[in-house]
Amino acid sequence: MEERIDKYLWCIRVFKTRSDATDACRGNKVQVNGVVCKPSKDVREGDLITIRKGPVELSYRVKLVVSHRLGASLVPDYAENLTPEAELDKLHAPVETFFVKRDRGTGRPTKKDRRTLDALYADLLDD
Repeated sequence: MEERIDKYLWCIRVFKTRSDATDACRGNKVQVNGVVCKPSKDVREGDLITIRKGPVELSYRVKLVVSHRLGASLVPDYAENLTPEAELDKLHAPVETFFVKRDRGTGRPTKKDRRTLDALYADLLDD
């Protein structure tokens, strides 16, 4: 049995929608057995799928081909997650955010305030 790669990635819950999976394939972010593929590429049992999703490179081995969306608890029966732990740790990397406290009722920053804030952020990022 064979199934399109975009549909298979949606079925095993790698992507939230099938169109997201299709866009990833068109954007050269999906490889099957080390070769960049189009959305219509057929997957078979034993294929190695590599997906570039943000900063993380996910890897899966196809156990069984499926043609309908699975519940999250059933996914391990159809796809083996081979993603290294180091890649998964990138998902939990701390994100530095800046928050400037403004008094209630002062409204949005003026253009001068924005320039001051931008200069402050630039100085912090240069260090």
